[in-house]
Amino acid sequence: VQLVESGGGSVQSGGSLRLSCAASGSTFSNNCMHWVRQAPGKGLEWVSSINTGDGIRKSADSVRGRFTISADNTKKMLYLQMNSLKSEDTALYYCAKAPYEAIVGPAPRKTGDWGQGTQVTVSS
Repeated sequence: VQLVESGGGSVQSGGSLRLSCAASGSTFSNNCMHWVRQAPGKGLEWVSSINTGDGIRKSADSVRGRFTISADNTKKMLYLQMNSLKSEDTALYYCAKAPYEAIVGPAPRKTGDWGQGTQVTVSS
């Protein structure tokens, strides 16, 4: 599957952004879809996941209550609504389709299908 992220940009602390990920070329429904980020000089950090079959979502503690993942199976779109942004949210945000166990946790592996990423910069 091909994944293309959009919606990144620069915003002040406390602001909001909505990231989008367009999927094409393969089945979108009944898959695990994820948002993963990478801050400058740091490793991959899992952000949030959704099962596009049953709709079950999980988010990292660092974003829970501020970020919301959602999916539109008809449009093959994945979204990440980000509110109350902090400077520590500054990172390149990737959309990924991969097995749950490969992504969720302290050390995500770059396996499966990934987009090129969209940059989010939060200034204080």
